[in-house]
Amino acid sequence: MKQKAAFSGILFIGLGLYFLAGQLSIPFLRLFQGWPALLVICGAALLGQAYSAREYQYVFPGFLLLGFGVELLLVEAFPSWPHGMNVFFFITALAFLASSRKQKGGAGFGVFFFFLAVVLTFSGRGQPLFQLLQTGLSSVWTFWPLGLIAVGVYVLWAKRK
Repeated sequence: MKQKAAFSGILFIGLGLYFLAGQLSIPFLRLFQGWPALLVICGAALLGQAYSAREYQYVFPGFLLLGFGVELLLVEAFPSWPHGMNVFFFITALAFLASSRKQKGGAGFGVFFFFLAVVLTFSGRGQPLFQLLQTGLSSVWTFWPLGLIAVGVYVLWAKRK
């Protein structure tokens, strides 16, 4: 971070509001007393830094933390709010798409995660195509650690340009 003023300022203001909410006995503010509120504060600080100092590499983690925090706060506040893995994939897709607007690349990952969120959202509705896809993915999911091992081997022994 070249200029830390925006990040530090937003972080201090957010943490101050967080601890002030803990000191006051207002029922509405109790909603903001968990770790999801800390995710929102850190995400907002990263986004503030990204856009004020034009350090756009912080857009993705900022949107991710802010989105996950807001999602968890909304699930806690409204029991009927949709939640699950599909919502987290949707937030990840939004983070990739927002990041790709300021940086080169990432839009493909955004579209992939958006498609994955749509598949997970509608897979329980009885469509045979989604059930077939889910069955195929669940059998592949057993061996996902092998993919991590392959990526690690590639990173270690691939020739550097």
